[in-house]
Amino acid sequence: MAETPLRARPALDGYNRTVGAVALAEVSGLALVSAAVPQGGDEAFAAALAEGLGASRPATGDSTAGDRHMARILGMQPDQLFILFESPDPDRPAESVLAALGGAAYVTDQTDSWAMLRIAGAGVRSALERICMLDLADEAFPEGRVARTVMEHLAVIILRDGADSFLLMSPRSSARSFLHAVELSVLNLSE
Repeated sequence: MAETPLRARPALDGYNRTVGAVALAEVSGLALVSAAVPQGGDEAFAAALAEGLGASRPATGDSTAGDRHMARILGMQPDQLFILFESPDPDRPAESVLAALGGAAYVTDQTDSWAMLRIAGAGVRSALERICMLDLADEAFPEGRVARTVMEHLAVIILRDGADSFLLMSPRSSARSFLHAVELSVLNLSE
């Protein structure tokens, strides 16, 4: 029997496009791991996060940067965080986080479950306001802010990762529909 090698494929096939002042690009090479804090384990988790990733624990809706593995800790809800980072072992990101945290959290690899798209440029808010119900003004949604929302009936996690830059994450199962919605909003700006 012939062997057919398996090859990982990005959710959006490496999509990269600039329309006017707005750039859209798939983000790959980052791992995403969910970390749930055990009941009564807040202090141990905070210490492990500082020791293992060089990061502080963010409040829900905020994020903090770590000084190891380009980590960004996303405060998704009380006692549940997402850790976005460059995994030293891309095939085992959950194990990397587990080792870094010394078992202070329950972890689950989410990397292949989400499509990641960065939207950046001077017209980014104008493009997003057409499909995102959140107020993305500087005062309401400063850099480092993260939220769950819905765009065109699709679940999205939005992280403001720069002055005019947002990282959008949507379930991989609807990645093409999500890309279409964001791309169409950007294209409508240029008309």
